[in-house]
Amino acid sequence: MQKATIQLETLACPSCMQKIESAVKGLNGVNRESLKVLFNASKVKVDFDSEKLSISDIEKAIEDLGYEVIKSKVKPV
Repeated sequence: MQKATIQLETLACPSCMQKIESAVKGLNGVNRESLKVLFNASKVKVDFDSEKLSISDIEKAIEDLGYEVIKSKVKPV
């Protein structure tokens, strides 16, 4: 398992947060209970199985929704 913190450019509204949450939860390998989309901080925190999914896959799912990923930090759990 890996723990990721993904910094986004901005989250403009609560519905943005819900869109990102739904997209990331839909990825195979994401620990759905660990997922937190922090609206005020424009961050996504999630644990994921690095054998099923990469941080790039998570970033792509977010970027495909039209949000800009500034940086990501990953560490082992």
